[in-house]
Parts: sequence; structure tokens; C-alpha cells
Amino acid sequence: MDSAPDGNLRIALVVPPYFDIPPRAYGGVEAVVADLANALVEHGHQVTMIGAGTNGTKADFLAVWPEAVAGRLGEAFPEIAHTSLARQAVAELHATDGLDVVHDHTGGGPLNAPFFATLGLATVVTVHGPVNGDLGLLYKSLRDHIQLVAISHRQRELAPGLPWIGTVHNALSIHDWPYQERKEDYALFLGRFHQDKGAHLALDAAHAAGIPLVLAGKCAEPVEKEYFDREIQPRMTSSDHFYGMANAEEKRILLAAAKCLLFPIQWEEPFGMVLIEAMACGTPVIALRGGAVSEIVGHGETGLICDHPHELAEAIRQVHQINPAACRRRVTLRFNADRLASGYENAYRAAMAQTLAKKPGLSALAMQQ
Repeated sequence: MDSAPDGNLRIALVVPPYFDIPPRAYGGVEAVVADLANALVEHGHQVTMIGAGTNGTKADFLAVWPEAVAGRLGEAFPEIAHTSLARQAVAELHATDGLDVVHDHTGGGPLNAPFFATLGLATVVTVHGPVNGDLGLLYKSLRDHIQLVAISHRQRELAPGLPWIGTVHNALSIHDWPYQERKEDYALFLGRFHQDKGAHLALDAAHAAGIPLVLAGKCAEPVEKEYFDREIQPRMTSSDHFYGMANAEEKRILLAAAKCLLFPIQWEEPFGMVLIEAMACGTPVIALRGGAVSEIVGHGETGLICDHPHELAEAIRQVHQINPAACRRRVTLRFNADRLASGYENAYRAAMAQTLAKKPGLSALAMQQ
């Protein structure tokens, strides 16, 4: 098959089947993929997304499910079925229109990489979650067939033995996020309710600092409900407000008006989209050190990074010293969608070169078909 014109690439983006692209509420992966798809199309590439639900991007879209299956998030079968459906869709797309690279954002999708290699296709996998445990075992077993992209340097440091092809920080389209310089008198926790996210520490810090806390996020799975009942509900006072799940528009309003975002994580979070979302709105971040926090937040410039939970309250008292314009500027310069697309372009071409080097005869034949 002939290559795309002007050296541009033909890319299949395989996305999970749980939420629309972009998501209407919860869905950090889907938000990143939406901005990536738009930026790649603007760069001149031919992009086809393979997933479920509705498509709000500039890319072409192949829905392999009748509708998104958000209610089945966490079940094993949808992931298995989606892996099979995506494999068929990629094969058919390659046979009819031709592809250069498959970019997978799902859990089970990397299992298709050995088959895609027989078609001469490189498989790039963005690691959106932790690299230890089950996912690490999966990636190691497929190391000869996949090329991994880390979403932070810290994520990559924690698994130096995996087949990394590059590191590309997540990003967003800055024009989609409202900037607000004058803030209201509340701190915000925005994220799923889980012990690792530290909402209980956010409550403790807000109470110690004497500021109301708004808590918004997903609380639907059993582990989330159990955590909320055990750690959150008993701590809440009349000054706190449980917002529940915020949709895309509501999330922007909450972030833009907040005095600060509290991000007291308790694990090695590989990125944290809410960090750049808050800063894009001109809202400083108060976080515990961990994961990629120090790569994203400029300490003393766009937020305050603490080493211990007892330091959070004092950080809240000092957060007025952070300039909202500096927060917006950091995202504009470092975490923009154009930079996101350029990073993945480099990863795609490097992965394609590796695939050709491993099986030059087969790859050349596949590209000529």
C-alpha cells in the first residue's frame, strides 16, 4: 500500500469502550486521546479512532460497540471482547485503507500486537496506569512486539526493564479551559474517592486551615463507596460540600473558581490530569510529593508541594502568593496539545523503524500491498 501523502502517517487510535471521546464527565484517558486525535489531524495525519460511544473529535471513528459501556467498567468480559473487536477493525482498516501504526490506550489491546506485527504494523502503547503488578507482567511478556510510551519520567524510572520507546507528558487544549484570576474562598478535591487519592487528607487540611472544601468525583464502585463511608462521611462538617460527579462543564467551573486544588496522593500516580486542568484555569495546586507531581507542578510558581500531610494546611494559608497567570502559562508552554502530538509523532516513527528492523522482509511486503 502507498504511504500517506507528504510523509504523514495513517494512525489507528484504539480507545477503551467505556466513555465518549471526549468524555462528558469522568474519563481522563479519553480526554487526552481526544486532544491528541485533534492535534494529529491538524498536523496532517490520517487518524481513525476505534472504540465505542460518540466521537467529538476531528478524527474518523469506527464504533465497534453499539454504545459506550460505562456501567461495565471493571468487568473482565468487555475488555476481552473489545480486544477482539479492535483486532478485527484494525485488520479490516489496514486491508482497505492502509495503516502505518496502531496506538493502543486499552488494557487488553497490547495482546493484539503480535498479530499486527505480521501485517507490518508497529504497536505503540501508552501506559496510562501503574507499571507494576499485572500490567508490568503483561508488557514484559509482549516486549518483542510492543513499544511503550510513558506519561512521566517517574513512571518510566519505576520500570526500567520495560520496552520504552519514549516519554510524552499528557496535555490538553488550553482554549477549552476557562481562566479565572479572582478566586472564591474554597479548596477543591477533584478525583475518584479512593484511599490512594487522599480525599480524607484534603478534608483534614482544609479544616486545619479554616477553609471550606468542595469534594467532587466518582464514587460508584464498591471500593469507592466503602472508602467514602469509612473515611469521608465521618470527617465532613457543615462547611464542606459533597458535589458528586461533575460533568465536563461543571468541572471547569469548579476548577476555575477554587482558591486551590488539593492533591494529597498516597501512591505513585503516573501523571494526574487534574493538575494541568487546574493550572490551565489559573488555579494553583497543593500536593503531596509523589509520582509525577514534581514534573508537573512548579513548586513556588504554580503551587506548593509538601512532603508530609501536616504541611498541607500551612500551604493552603500561603497559596495566595501563587500567581494565577503563572499557572496558566506553565500549561500553555509545557502541556499543550501541539507538543503532545509532536511527542507521539516521534514515538510512532521510532516504533515503525524498530518494526522494520526486526522483520524487514515482512514489513516491506506489507507496506507494498
